[in-house]
Amino acid sequence: MSPKSKYANNYKFIKVQGSKMAYIDEGTGDPILFLHGQPTSSYLWRNIMPHLEKQGRVIAPDLIGFGKSDQPNIDYTFVSHYPYVEGFIKKLGLKNITLVLHDWGSGLGLHYARLHADNIKAIVTMESIIDPVIPAKSYGDMREDLGKFFTMAQGPKAKKIIQEDNAWLKTGGFLDAFILRPLDAEALSVYQASHKTVKSRKQVYQWPKEMPIGKKPKVVYDIVTAYNKWLEETDVPWLFFYATPGVLNPPAAADYWVARAKNIETVFIGGGLHYVQEDEPYAIGRAIADFYRRINKKAKRLSEGRK
Repeated sequence: MSPKSKYANNYKFIKVQGSKMAYIDEGTGDPILFLHGQPTSSYLWRNIMPHLEKQGRVIAPDLIGFGKSDQPNIDYTFVSHYPYVEGFIKKLGLKNITLVLHDWGSGLGLHYARLHADNIKAIVTMESIIDPVIPAKSYGDMREDLGKFFTMAQGPKAKKIIQEDNAWLKTGGFLDAFILRPLDAEALSVYQASHKTVKSRKQVYQWPKEMPIGKKPKVVYDIVTAYNKWLEETDVPWLFFYATPGVLNPPAAADYWVARAKNIETVFIGGGLHYVQEDEPYAIGRAIADFYRRINKKAKRLSEGRK
């Protein structure tokens, strides 16, 4: 996968909650909003966004504390993160949004979608924080490797391992381990750039602690449970990507949601772990572009039929 990003010098900046947020903003039309997760940045979408540029306005922020965005002195819990996402959307005046979501970007984005369903055109998810994997009843209820990982990441040694020793972002660390293809050193260096000090890895340490396991943290458990229920009830078009073996969204998750969601399409992208954008970005980009064309055509037909 190409480590080069055509957007590297095209960042814009906006003040949200008193801090600067960096974002990519290309094209025109309805907004297609890409939300990354832990511990990446908008760079994650570099090989996917070009497929959508001619169809809409592609927007990809760096979440607060990540990428080129500021790193304010906050606790970086879900509750602290969310106002930055909602504030970003409000400040840019985004309407009729298609959300493209990954990891904690999915938690933030799906929470927004449930609260502002009338502003959502479509949803695209990959390796997202949803049923049947999350929330988890316990570490033991999870797939063995995942349960062991979160036992560590939410345990007493996590601060030393993740924040102090940089286990997630060092060469051969967790980021590398959650990608099937070898991650180019240039790409890894982009992800590492904003987290070179122990202090700057506070947010990298905090996000795993927010994963709702055993109904804790309760506020996050309640949020995830609520948007999982909303996903079963909504008619919003939903494109669901999954890979083998996957991590949060294995093949069984696709079957789970096909049996429950009202307006879902699933796309198998082949081999992949958690950071599927680094494994199969072109397949993902092409599939989103096709999905987006089709929902636009359907909307146009419905609009013309009402005239």
